[in-house]
Amino acid sequence: MFSYIADTLRANPQLAIFFTLAVGYWIGARKFGSFSLGAVTGTLLAGIVIGQLGIEISGQVKSVFFIMFLFAVGFGVGPQFVRGIATDGLPQAVFALVVSVLCLLSVYIAAIVAGYGPGLAAGLLAGAHTISASIGLATDAINNSSLTPEQAKAELDLIPVAYAITYLFGTVGTGWILAFLGPKILGVDIQEECARYEREMSVGAPESGFLSGRRKRELRAYRVPEGGKVVGMTVAQVERDLLPGERIFVEGLRSGNEIVEYTPDTTFKPGDVVAVAGRRDILVNVLGQGVEVDDVELLDVPVEAVDVLITNKDLDGRTLAEAAEKPFARGVFLNSIRRGSAAVNIPVLPQTKLNRGDVVRVAGTKASIDRFVAAAGFADRPVTVTNMVLVGLAIMIGGLIGAYVIPIAGVPITLSTSGGALVAGIFVGWLRTVKPQIGNVPQPTLWFMNSVGLNVFIAIVGISSGPTFIAGLKQAGFGIFFWGIFATAVPMLLAPLIGKYLFRFDPAINLGCCGGARTSTASVAMVGDVAKSDVPMLGYTVPYAVSNTLLTLWGLVIVLLIL
Repeated sequence: MFSYIADTLRANPQLAIFFTLAVGYWIGARKFGSFSLGAVTGTLLAGIVIGQLGIEISGQVKSVFFIMFLFAVGFGVGPQFVRGIATDGLPQAVFALVVSVLCLLSVYIAAIVAGYGPGLAAGLLAGAHTISASIGLATDAINNSSLTPEQAKAELDLIPVAYAITYLFGTVGTGWILAFLGPKILGVDIQEECARYEREMSVGAPESGFLSGRRKRELRAYRVPEGGKVVGMTVAQVERDLLPGERIFVEGLRSGNEIVEYTPDTTFKPGDVVAVAGRRDILVNVLGQGVEVDDVELLDVPVEAVDVLITNKDLDGRTLAEAAEKPFARGVFLNSIRRGSAAVNIPVLPQTKLNRGDVVRVAGTKASIDRFVAAAGFADRPVTVTNMVLVGLAIMIGGLIGAYVIPIAGVPITLSTSGGALVAGIFVGWLRTVKPQIGNVPQPTLWFMNSVGLNVFIAIVGISSGPTFIAGLKQAGFGIFFWGIFATAVPMLLAPLIGKYLFRFDPAINLGCCGGARTSTASVAMVGDVAKSDVPMLGYTVPYAVSNTLLTLWGLVIVLLIL
């Protein structure tokens, strides 16, 4: 039976790829306490084991999936990358550049001292800084170098060896340093700092309005009594002055027997029936002291919750408190804000600033939502169709640009088609925040291109290097594990101090900036757990976007430095 399976996998390598993915994702999802290997490492290990069967796979398959992956990476980080370079995210972008250079230097120093060639150096970079995408650009650089095919193959076989050995501490060590040593390095109580930051960011908050989605809201109808407080008041006055500090909205008006159109200047008369939207406890405990009626026709107002991609330049950099004062925000309640390619949840606080490219989840009547969408951006409603014209042309044009070779001092310098696809993804991802009509890559498709694209590439790397992995392990030696600790730890020990003394980051977001600059979502999640707050995520997205691009490109750079 085993012989039949082995022969079939050798004859049909596509089956070996899918088998590797299945085993790899299964291994990656297993929990060891609070730690898991992740799909990439699981797939690499599965590929190495399955590769012992001696399965040959065309390198073109690997290239197709990797270039697809890099485009998806660029598409996801594009808005925050451009924002970090061009706007008030610049300090965080420069910080990411500094930390990324430290990551590169730590690997370069380790490789020079230990005498590693380009293969081990590239694997050390990818594992110690958990940037799997750099393996592809390092592979391109080695294949395009002056090495003979035999030498290139030997170096390429060492990449997964170094990656597998150094990845464990690269993941766990980064989180441990930032979450547990980071506050001590900064000399702060991170939980107190985040609580203080939340208090400061909550200045100007209505108790219920645009700024919180945790309280259930309802639509109820009330009859205006003779001599009632609202008699003679306008719609605008009632919404503004009736309950100071609360956001309530008039969503319908019946005068006499007719449902009538109303404006902000419409005044209320005794006997009018008013449909009011607001926080449930306010409607029940305060307004409920009046005469509530069940006016089915008046209350039959379409409501919805929708994701909105923010594209309005006027909202870019505005606080939520400022945005709530905009006329088009009337009747709209904010549930959540997602930012960046990792779609991290940003704290919903009055002084939280909106960024172009954020996806906000808002709820309200259909009329209010339509008004908000028309002014704020683009309704990001679920779609199933990917604009493959956009994806295909962007990858082709980016690849053509990236493939261009510039000889410098006799060394051929090129982004490669893979690097070109990454840049194209960044441009198209940013462009969609300006012109969302150009088309979209739905989130499920983006996940497939990102996760499966990378893991098919990693599966083929593992399968191809499987037969030589043990020999490579002996050649690399156990010492590379300690060099991995060095390469991981040095940038992460220095980064909080750089953020504190050079960039003057607020202690509440400093460690989030550090985790973003190391593209380590897990480490920022650990910081958030220790801080019992989502505030560190405010420093995560811009550094992540910049460093995700730079650390990927370092795969090419480290090979050029070592050769």
